[in-house]
Amino acid sequence: MPLVSLLTDFGAADTYVGQMKAAILRIAPGTTLVDLTHAVPAQDVRAGAFLLWTAVEAFTPGSLHLAVVDPGVGSRRRAVAVRSRRGDVLVGPDNGLLLPALEQLGGMDAAVELTESAYWGPLRSSTFHGRDLFAPVVGHLATGVPLERLGRPLERLEAPFRMPVPMEEDGLPVGEVVHVDAYGNLITNLPGAQLPARFRVRVGLTVVEGAPHPHYQAVAPGELLALVGSAGLLEVSARDGSAASVLGAERGERVRIEPEEGAS
Repeated sequence: MPLVSLLTDFGAADTYVGQMKAAILRIAPGTTLVDLTHAVPAQDVRAGAFLLWTAVEAFTPGSLHLAVVDPGVGSRRRAVAVRSRRGDVLVGPDNGLLLPALEQLGGMDAAVELTESAYWGPLRSSTFHGRDLFAPVVGHLATGVPLERLGRPLERLEAPFRMPVPMEEDGLPVGEVVHVDAYGNLITNLPGAQLPARFRVRVGLTVVEGAPHPHYQAVAPGELLALVGSAGLLEVSARDGSAASVLGAERGERVRIEPEEGAS
């Protein structure tokens, strides 16, 4: 059976994650479930989309990815399953959550709206599609049910937002913070491959010199540094601390790349 990844904003205080897993395993016992995170900020679709994007490439092609950050549950928003060109299938609400990850996996090969209720679960709550609709569908996919049986075909998914794209000023990239992780690292939308060999990073009124740094301990405790992180994106960090707290920065903060001081 394929690996199944799980990403939600359900948290750990309630039983929602456990119920969703049980709905998958009821149909596909023995499936390997991998928890990406259940700590997406509540109803923050953009944060969930970024986190899913960072994770899916690590999985074996053909894996299943169930993502539920769904403030529109029970409304007219569509429930969908979409197969990427790499062969993975993503299942979740059609609210932009799946799109960055889908693009990371080569784009859309085929998609359906989940209209075939025969593949839903026995419970039919209008407020818990994670358990009653998405998880049973993933269980059926794990047992080999073809995507095309699950509902009517779709030509495209909704795109209510896009991940911000870096700009350019004076021949150098300008981006923004797209995620603040649990350590307070400010992860930007600036790919490491597009950065000069040496540079400075300006965040607000603060300039981080000597970038890119090779690792998190390349500066003295409490000092700021900038390096290319595991997602291949530039991040601003504080050794043994939180860059977000030091800088008072959050998602959307402008980040400018500048020539290294003294460079011609």
